[in-house]
Amino acid sequence: MSHDSASHQPGRVRLARGVSPWLLPTVTAAAVTSLLSRRDRRWALAAAPLAALTGGMLWFFRDPERTPGSARILSPADGVVQSIDPWPDGRTRVAIFMSPLDVHVNRAPLAGTVTSVEHVAGGFVPAFNKDSDKNERVVWHLDTALGDIELVQIAGAVARRIVPYLAAGAKVAKAERIGLIRLGSRVDLYLPEGIVPAVSVGQRTVAGVTALDHG
Repeated sequence: MSHDSASHQPGRVRLARGVSPWLLPTVTAAAVTSLLSRRDRRWALAAAPLAALTGGMLWFFRDPERTPGSARILSPADGVVQSIDPWPDGRTRVAIFMSPLDVHVNRAPLAGTVTSVEHVAGGFVPAFNKDSDKNERVVWHLDTALGDIELVQIAGAVARRIVPYLAAGAKVAKAERIGLIRLGSRVDLYLPEGIVPAVSVGQRTVAGVTALDHG
């Protein structure tokens, strides 16, 4: 059994923090049109797609409980490893693509203190595009036992809202929830110099569970 399947225990599922502005209007519209359709069946033409949309949004914004993995550095995102690139300063960038079907709550790769959370304006090309690192993004820096760790939440063509859960100065535990990206998007983690990635391109990852290093 792989490390991922052994550590990813099913548990209680809740909705992600920060989804109310998107979810409540849809739920309200679905409920109202459903009630109206009982009086006039023509309202069912609106009630049915709104109910389907509500179900889809509940799935998109799910936030399952996780048993943290035991590795030193954990994946910050659910998704597929899109690329692993050596960086000029000696670090290694691991880019994880999140499809609309993945959980979109991101987690801290290891314990530490948040030293900065910076929003950077940018474009909205699809997250699987090689130029998506110039998209709208939030850049995190964590002071950890391994030194400074940089993590970047990147918006995609559809996901145009990133919701950080923490601010500079916050203490964070390994695998703790740090923020949400709406729908399809990407998360980049920069591994410190000397750390060899424990994942490969095309591999699926589970936030807070999958090992990104061999430590």
